[in-house]
Amino acid sequence: MAKLRNLSIACLAMGSMVVSALAEGPGEFVTLGTQGGPLANATRSQPANALVLEDGVYLVDVGDGAAGRLAAAGIPLQRLKGVFISHLHFDHTGGLAAILGLRFQLNAPGVLTVYGPPGTEEMVAGLVASMQPGAEAGYGVPGEQKPDPAAMVSVVEIRDGAKIEVEDFTVTAAENSHYSFPKGTELDQRFDSLSFRFDLPERSIVYTGDTGPSENVEKLAKGADLLVSEMIDLEQTIGAVKRANPNLPEKALTDMARHLSEHHLTPYDVGQLAHRAHVKNLVVTHLATGAAGAIDTAPYAAEIGTVFKGRVTIAEDLDRF
Repeated sequence: MAKLRNLSIACLAMGSMVVSALAEGPGEFVTLGTQGGPLANATRSQPANALVLEDGVYLVDVGDGAAGRLAAAGIPLQRLKGVFISHLHFDHTGGLAAILGLRFQLNAPGVLTVYGPPGTEEMVAGLVASMQPGAEAGYGVPGEQKPDPAAMVSVVEIRDGAKIEVEDFTVTAAENSHYSFPKGTELDQRFDSLSFRFDLPERSIVYTGDTGPSENVEKLAKGADLLVSEMIDLEQTIGAVKRANPNLPEKALTDMARHLSEHHLTPYDVGQLAHRAHVKNLVVTHLATGAAGAIDTAPYAAEIGTVFKGRVTIAEDLDRF
């Protein structure tokens, strides 16, 4: 396993540790990628967001295409200070390899801190190991100075209830219901899927990540200025998976259908979450609809609006809030 400088493998329990970094500003939340699930979309990138502060930028999930969407948003890689990963599904982590590799090629300053649930350390170590051959080859210039990929990234693993002080704002993590491993089992002890609350000096932002209905997430989101929630169109997504892989084994299809139905939020569920948490504004992202191109979002907003009477926005890539 690659050796990562400043690697912290401790899992932060509630109130057990505080991690510091530098950041300033009121905070702007940019939905870099808004397409959820394993199916690619021609007009939307996979789940990734940017919390843009006066003195730096933090990614919130980093799906495939995140580096390109950062460029489209006018955010240089050199401004990145950290990454928050909600869970380890590939549509939320697939862009991290590009972020690390491009920062290496740019010899970007500072250490990028990756905060994520248990398993994040192992994942990042694997990505760093995959960078070593290219790093050793460099640009093929004899005697060139080459940065060490392992020295450019650190990892902090967090769990339910963790509170992270990032200069002048606080990040709180809460376990959600995207996994349903039986309590006390090995898998339950090894893995978490997390939602995040960002309490900034002037506003509060809650990001659900992937979750099903969850009292824990409702509690986390109480009174937030902005709730950024996932959403699934269950029927369309299952149909699209079948079309994409008609030879998918029946057991695999059954397991996926159970996951999609139990571990995600329908439009009605999203409305219920926003209503019960008394949030001021709702943004819907991670649109798992099965669509390969443009999505008609009006019906989803209408259904959410039957429950939640506040402002609802169905996000597009590169929207800013």
